[in-house]
Amino acid sequence: MTDQQLADLRQTYSQRTLTEADVQPDAVRQFRSWLDEALATRLDEPTAMMLSTVNEAGQPAARIVLLKGLPDDEGFLFFTNYDSRKGQELATSPLAALTFFWPGLERQVRVEGRVEKASEEVSTAYFQSRPRSSQLGAWASPQSQPIRSREELEQREQEVEARFAGQEPLPRPGHWGGYMLRPHRVEFWQGRPSRLHDRLVYELHGSSWKISRLAP
Repeated sequence: MTDQQLADLRQTYSQRTLTEADVQPDAVRQFRSWLDEALATRLDEPTAMMLSTVNEAGQPAARIVLLKGLPDDEGFLFFTNYDSRKGQELATSPLAALTFFWPGLERQVRVEGRVEKASEEVSTAYFQSRPRSSQLGAWASPQSQPIRSREELEQREQEVEARFAGQEPLPRPGHWGGYMLRPHRVEFWQGRPSRLHDRLVYELHGSSWKISRLAP
């Protein structure tokens, strides 16, 4: 495909509108409403979200992770290896951003906030609810670290399997657990014709959310 062919790819968005009268006063509850719609529509991977972090040098990095909860409508819960690149960057700078994109609904949601570790109880409960293969993988993989080969990774998995033979569930490794992003800014984006999209942004002031409309 040529650059011109790439440049000519476009789609007109016209499914829905988004007005101030459509939304709830609380940002996370409004997100839950949109997420429920994405789930009901059976979109592919509706809980997939891009997590963006930054390192000490100011270099941003982004990757896709999965949303695993919205506890008490206070934030966005996800799990990972604390020693991974994202874990190290969150330890350095706990400010992060999430982006959800649901093309089937012509929608995206952008979330900004501060990240903190979930409690050990929450992390252990979720870890032990995962399939055994995923528990083994969390023990076996030194996430984000260089390895010599695929065979080395598979050998590590076999060693973990032997170590925990007959044990169910596995204990949670100390390097693995949850994070909660508590938002202070959430933007809801609805595609519209002529690229005149609807954008409503929630900004946290004290304990209340202020809603504003942004130009597309």
